[in-house]
Amino acid sequence: MTKSGLTNAMIALVLGGMSGAAMAQAPSPPVVGAPTIQVAWQTLPTEAYAGKRDDISFADAQHGWYGTGKGDLFATKDGGDSWTKVASKPGTFIRAVGFVDAKTGYVGNVGTGYYPGVTDTTPLYRTDDGGVTWTPIDIGGVKVAGICSIDILRTKRIYQGKLEPRVIITAAGRVGGPTGMIRSVDGGATWTATDLSDTAGMILDIKFLDEQTGLIFAASSRDAASGNALILRTTDGGKSWAKVYQSDRPAELIWKASFVDATTGYATVMSYDQAATQKHIVKTVDGGKTWVELPLVDNGAAVELGIGFVDAQHGWVGTTVGGFETKDGGKSFVPAPIAKAANKFRFVKSPTGTRVYAIGTAVQRLDWHP
Repeated sequence: MTKSGLTNAMIALVLGGMSGAAMAQAPSPPVVGAPTIQVAWQTLPTEAYAGKRDDISFADAQHGWYGTGKGDLFATKDGGDSWTKVASKPGTFIRAVGFVDAKTGYVGNVGTGYYPGVTDTTPLYRTDDGGVTWTPIDIGGVKVAGICSIDILRTKRIYQGKLEPRVIITAAGRVGGPTGMIRSVDGGATWTATDLSDTAGMILDIKFLDEQTGLIFAASSRDAASGNALILRTTDGGKSWAKVYQSDRPAELIWKASFVDATTGYATVMSYDQAATQKHIVKTVDGGKTWVELPLVDNGAAVELGIGFVDAQHGWVGTTVGGFETKDGGKSFVPAPIAKAANKFRFVKSPTGTRVYAIGTAVQRLDWHP
């Protein structure tokens, strides 16, 4: 097998829906630089799943959803204390979930041709009954292979002399390419789709800071062995994109990002170079115009996945060996009691502070107080 084929196979092994069987086994002997699970993070009761679950979304403090690579969607009405399977669509790989309110939400499917067993070619669905039924989003004739991220932006606009709420939904993907974006600026009433194959090789995450300013977190090539980690920025609502960061190391990509406000954000740099043991994150303090690299951990086994910051100083990173935590804005990290392969962090305001959710081989919750 060529180096390129080997690297792409490693990505599918670590990130695919079937990959979690190994990660979900009983804990292995400690790895240098790997955290030990403690009691600060509560593991929530969920249906057993031999894989890394990719995304979780909350509409409010009580109503939340997560999906699996088997096409199952689970919902909670009590903040995660209990979960109910509300839908099952075999052949769909639920890669991304985003809910606007307790009824209306979106489910992103990774699409065919990358992971085995995926037969669903519809990239994006909408639900208006809390996830029980899904309706495909009509994107016309533009081909979007699959979705890896859904961004829900709540903003306001002046309409007929009144300030009214506005919801902008943006979905993009995918791992392995080809790349594309689906967007609605009117709460899902109408949609536009854009082929981004000439812009990035893979798209793993997307974030809009306002209606016009957004960022794509990506890889420069569909070939994982030769590609670099890549971040692109738009100031015209996605009509054009400019490169604002590209790593100079091969076999890297940007996996997930987290913004605490319109200026400060972080992202994980995933590396598949087995000889490169030093892992990095990147940080911006100017709304994504520029980025600096910060060291995470010197451990070749720690493949980076999700990242989440509750404020500019305090955040967490998920990896295949467990989690890491910083209290100084990424200057230093220590092991954190987070299960392996935390792929997404979500933050929900509660009466006493902020609830942090992490999803990967487990669904976990932390009540965080500043």
